[in-house]
Amino acid sequence: MGEFKVHRVRFFNYIPSGIRCVAYNNQSNRLAVSRTDGTVEIYNLSANYFQEKFFPGHESRATEALCWAKGQRLFSAGLNGEIIEYDLQALNIKYAVDAFGGPIWSMAVSPHGSQLLVGCEDGSVKLFQITPDKIQFERNFDRQKSRILSLCWHPSGTHVAAGSIDYISVFDVKSGSAVHKMLVDRQYMGVSKRKCIIWGVAFLSDGTVISVDSAGKVQFWDSATGTLVKNHLIANADVQSIAVSDQEDSFVVGTAEGTVFHFQLVSVTSNSSEKQWVRTKPFQHHTHDVRAVAHSPTALISGGTDTHLVIRPLMEKVEVKNYDAALRKITFPHRRLISCSKKRQLLLFQFTHHLELWRLGSTVATGKNGDTLPLSRNADHLLHLKTKGPENIICSCISPCGSWIAYSTTSRFFLYRLNYEHDNISLQRVSKMPAFLRSALQILFSEDSTKLFVASNQGSLHVIRLLEGSFKHLHTFQPQSGTVESMCLLAVSPDGNWLASSGTSAGVHVYNIKHLKLHCTVPSYNFPVTALAIAPNTNNLVIAHSDQQVFEYSIPDKQYTEWSRTIQKQGFHYLWLQRDTPITHISFHPKRPMHILLHDAYMFCIIDKSLPLPNDKTLLYNPLPPTKESDVIRRRTAHAFKISKIYKPLLFMDLLDERTLVAVERPLDDIIAQLPPPIKKKKFGT
Repeated sequence: MGEFKVHRVRFFNYIPSGIRCVAYNNQSNRLAVSRTDGTVEIYNLSANYFQEKFFPGHESRATEALCWAKGQRLFSAGLNGEIIEYDLQALNIKYAVDAFGGPIWSMAVSPHGSQLLVGCEDGSVKLFQITPDKIQFERNFDRQKSRILSLCWHPSGTHVAAGSIDYISVFDVKSGSAVHKMLVDRQYMGVSKRKCIIWGVAFLSDGTVISVDSAGKVQFWDSATGTLVKNHLIANADVQSIAVSDQEDSFVVGTAEGTVFHFQLVSVTSNSSEKQWVRTKPFQHHTHDVRAVAHSPTALISGGTDTHLVIRPLMEKVEVKNYDAALRKITFPHRRLISCSKKRQLLLFQFTHHLELWRLGSTVATGKNGDTLPLSRNADHLLHLKTKGPENIICSCISPCGSWIAYSTTSRFFLYRLNYEHDNISLQRVSKMPAFLRSALQILFSEDSTKLFVASNQGSLHVIRLLEGSFKHLHTFQPQSGTVESMCLLAVSPDGNWLASSGTSAGVHVYNIKHLKLHCTVPSYNFPVTALAIAPNTNNLVIAHSDQQVFEYSIPDKQYTEWSRTIQKQGFHYLWLQRDTPITHISFHPKRPMHILLHDAYMFCIIDKSLPLPNDKTLLYNPLPPTKESDVIRRRTAHAFKISKIYKPLLFMDLLDERTLVAVERPLDDIIAQLPPPIKKKKFGT
């Protein structure tokens, strides 16, 4: 595997935004997640829960509701009073419509997917018609006295339940008038509270309305008579969210204490046809408020203030009891937030509204394998670059020589020239950047830092030549056959002749930079690409997919390499395929052409192509450190996969030179420590 000196970096003070709402789409098996900074992420649950798309946030967009409509159209609404539709192809906002009811707290799409309902601050419930290209206001329902915090349609589409403060209203959709008003008991643990907030409602086919509220109760109401049928006190704090399965035989609720409760409809006795709702399982996978829950056919999904997206499979619904039945926790984005200048040993960290540039520390000490060496010079924080305006940063990059920094927001593209004089650093902004560079999804510099490659959200790729303090636009590669396919990943060959790009669903395109034309397209694969890299000398393109498959494609020969065909024939080790975090970065050793270096959030791996591949009976991981010299030699020559799990969670890892690695870690305890304190629970004996 080789011995490396490793810079263990833990000063990337990144804190993911909390999850505000989730929406599951049964047709496409995709999950939309909105975060507190306005970012919206799309997860493909069929592709190993990969985060395949994201829409950057905005300071003024506090998303409070998210839902899917017919034709896989995604809508959101929030406290700025606007309803937004997203373009899932171009990865931008299609349009925004003001509902004219103040901040929007809730939203629901009709069962047929053709109508949209929003609940506003002023107590109004507004009905919109979903047309093929926009939404159109239809009418208002009867205005209520307080804000509408939750909405749910009856599966037939004839009635709507709306949760407010202290009461639940049932509306007739045809007339828009309130049929029933059900007052909620303010009692909380025997003490009367001032207000009882209805955080969520669900409307079942038999007319039952289920409500969750700030008094810690789950209540069942008969919508025909407007009466309370059953009451469950399940928490000492707010119950904040509810989601029901399509079969209406189970539902899930999330509480402010971090607990998720599962309710199921079970028979009263073994022979009886009579059924009742029973609280079956509590899950404690969160430390803070569970603000949002979803119920897929095979799993319970929850997210909240602690930033984790938790997917817990329902064991009775999982047919094969394999690794797919394991709990998954997604914390970090499946895209890179860190770039590296190898020449100057600099790291550029991307945050929501600023960039940080750090110079790595150094040491003159030596030691044996596993030793921690003292620093002779500490890491330096060289630059704090804040963005102007309310938009979040989409992507950023530093050039390999360390003299250029580029980043993009939705409306602007920024390029800076850095000058170093001894310990001082000066920054010069390159003015008059063309408008077509904005909304860039990926930025990449060539190895010699003379060219800049920008992937736009419209599917085009721009090639820019960098001059001393200025630039020249060389060429634009247009998307194939008129499609609008956003390019999310870029890789350039070390000799600067080849550029590979991958979109959200199409195959990988390879361009010839010298002749400025499309060279070839790699055969498309069923799963999205998570990482790309082009090897030096051979110009072999290594592609990692979300199902943990790795392919090697020869760009000059326009075909898969012999090694790639061999590994596809034999298949990867079953433990390798069962990993649940995607490979996010691939690199190569400059002096060892047979080595491929790659990592995900929980392991770093060197694949030695000269060694035999492991089969399912072979030990893939080496859990214990080698004690004897013979163990080291045996492990080096055992099989091709050399895996280290020392560094985790691993956000970035790359070679600085032949014998030096940099690893950027972000321990979960550090993130939890910086979150607001959770609700204090009294424990026995304290």
